[in-house]
Amino acid sequence: MALSGINNDRGELRVHENLDELRTDLADYIAELSEAAVKERGVFAIALSGGSLISLMGKLCEAPYNKTVDWAKWYIFWADERVVAKNHSDSNYKLAKDGLLSKVPIVPSHVHSINDSVSAEEAADEYMFVIRQLVKTRVVSVSDISDCPKFDLILLGMGPDGHVASLYPNHPVLDETDEWVTFITDSPKPPPERITFTFPVINSASNVVMVVTGESKAEAVHLAIDNIGPDCPSLPARLVQPTKGKLVWFLDKPAASKLDGHQFSD
Repeated sequence: MALSGINNDRGELRVHENLDELRTDLADYIAELSEAAVKERGVFAIALSGGSLISLMGKLCEAPYNKTVDWAKWYIFWADERVVAKNHSDSNYKLAKDGLLSKVPIVPSHVHSINDSVSAEEAADEYMFVIRQLVKTRVVSVSDISDCPKFDLILLGMGPDGHVASLYPNHPVLDETDEWVTFITDSPKPPPERITFTFPVINSASNVVMVVTGESKAEAVHLAIDNIGPDCPSLPARLVQPTKGKLVWFLDKPAASKLDGHQFSD
């Protein structure tokens, strides 16, 4: 049973005994959001990231979800992507295709990956254009307080340095507010060229889910969630603050081990 609690403006925290429990809870939660969005809008617009996130979503490929989720209504996007060929081992698209998309009946034309044959800057511009067209047709909702797209769900992991998507500590893109999608050519982690959603888009989502596991992330989880003093480093993950949407953290016990003494309830 997951322990859950609310932590002021940092969203809902769900701490799981083990990864299997986390995977089941995450699949349940995504399936619920999908059902609600399809009922309300007729579609489910979801943005994925890379890393361990896809394997932690793996239960969606199994019963009952593989039959009960309305996969034909899913539209897939990426909150960040490495500017490499789609069959490259560093590609978030390849990761998602191999681990999830090829195992469930998603409509191929609903999968919106980046153009991998152009520069990072061009790829970001093209991706923003694609999203803009889908906002016009309301496949992706629009925020009622800005012109930003309002994805039904954005799924994010977090690095030990507190980065989310390809938004790294102390990088100028953290301050990007005009573009929906931007690019970097100097990622601290290879490969260097990436595109990424900006914080205005992330924070316009109806739902943002942060999935973080492992002891190596514990300090970053503490800095991202707990009430820390003004002298502490501000991590990119701390800037994930949905304006009107809901933020939920899916953590395992090692990742949550340095959180201040939160009172969780079953």
